Amino acid sequence: MPGTFPQNAAVAVQDSQLRYNLRKATHTIRGKRLKAVAELPDWQELRAAGKTIKDHTLRHLDRYLLQMEEAVTKAGGHVHWARDADEANRIVTELVQATGETEVVKVKSMATQEIGLNEHLAKQGITAYESDLAELIVQLGDDFPSHILVPAIHRNRSEIREIFTEKMAEWGRPAPDDLTDEPSALADAARLHLRERFLKTKVAISGANFMIAETGTLVVLESEGNGRMCLTLPRTLISVVGIEKLLPSWRDLEVFLQLLPRSSTAERMNPYTSMWTGATEGQDFHLVLLDNGRTNVLADEVGRQALRCIRCSACLNVCPVYERAGGHAYGSVYPGPIGAILTPQLRGMGSDLDASLPYASSLCGACFEACPVAIDIPEVLVDLRAKVKHAPAERAGMKVAGWVLAKDVRLARAQRLAVRFRKLVPKRLPGPLSAWTDTRDLPDIPEESFRDWWERNERA
Repeated sequence: MPGTFPQNAAVAVQDSQLRYNLRKATHTIRGKRLKAVAELPDWQELRAAGKTIKDHTLRHLDRYLLQMEEAVTKAGGHVHWARDADEANRIVTELVQATGETEVVKVKSMATQEIGLNEHLAKQGITAYESDLAELIVQLGDDFPSHILVPAIHRNRSEIREIFTEKMAEWGRPAPDDLTDEPSALADAARLHLRERFLKTKVAISGANFMIAETGTLVVLESEGNGRMCLTLPRTLISVVGIEKLLPSWRDLEVFLQLLPRSSTAERMNPYTSMWTGATEGQDFHLVLLDNGRTNVLADEVGRQALRCIRCSACLNVCPVYERAGGHAYGSVYPGPIGAILTPQLRGMGSDLDASLPYASSLCGACFEACPVAIDIPEVLVDLRAKVKHAPAERAGMKVAGWVLAKDVRLARAQRLAVRFRKLVPKRLPGPLSAWTDTRDLPDIPEESFRDWWERNERA
């Protein structure tokens, strides 16, 4: 979706079906999550522990990355370092080409979406098949993910049935002729379609939820079992993982295996937890460690907390802005509150879209309360707003406001002037200030200020 976030959101909120789908899904997940979290009397302690572990790891990321490389290599795997998306795409493409295969099957991976791997592989004559149910829906529908956990959250089951019926045959086994929109029927159709793919594809590409530095182990949490099939059946496994996904030890993983399932799927534990260390059972394993702007984020004292993110999507499910605008309005693989702070830092704020993302929030703070690793998203949003190119106009406005509010005499005079000239106040402010009134209405100025009303009534 082109344009800035306000422009994209203005279009999205006109789609009543989208708003209904989002409201129903986010409210359902939100309610279940609250119940799952309430079961743990030490939730806040776990949350603090997750924050501490992540902060410690980020402070010593260089050491733990080298430890991870050494452990993976010792276990028979191969480690590749990718500075940016182009380098990561080149590495993965060359690894696939070396096998002689032209098809790969994928585990759901946000890192590969971030770098546009599927599109890059397609240009080289390699077809990537998504195996996650929601990602499959997005791929078949020639669509774009709109949620971290549930990429097809913007689709209802009738739309999914239509996508399966019309598109599934182009990618492999067709959908049954009598396919209904019952969830079980849709899941069965996807299962039969994917099973054929699992059995014949010899190269798999994955991401990882966590990496354990002390042993070189990678961890994938999922709900469907498709990830397990991808990780075990192919002869070659290539994992593309952001460098921030590291944890120092197995003991640290214990904390996140409690935090992540409850925050994402509202489950006590996820149905499938797959772990592998190096090359296993004759499989050729390659780990691509992805930077792609992460070290720049790490250098920012305020913004670096975004790298704590464990991709649970809890912030999306409580965000009033996301609920109404949807994920596509953010123009990034990372939508919602976390996307509003992570995307501008990873990509820089050189485009109008990225510069607008820090403003894609009401600063209500619900995201911070929901975050299992205590990322203060409102704090980062405010910090990023100060770095946007039109921030000097805002700073000048705040200085004037601060001068007026510093003394009650100045405020009283300003209020009286506002009342006197209230009919001359425009509905849209001029110049740089127009950005403010383009997205919000100026309140009507009363005929009498509260201060004057109070003095008049007190005397009476």
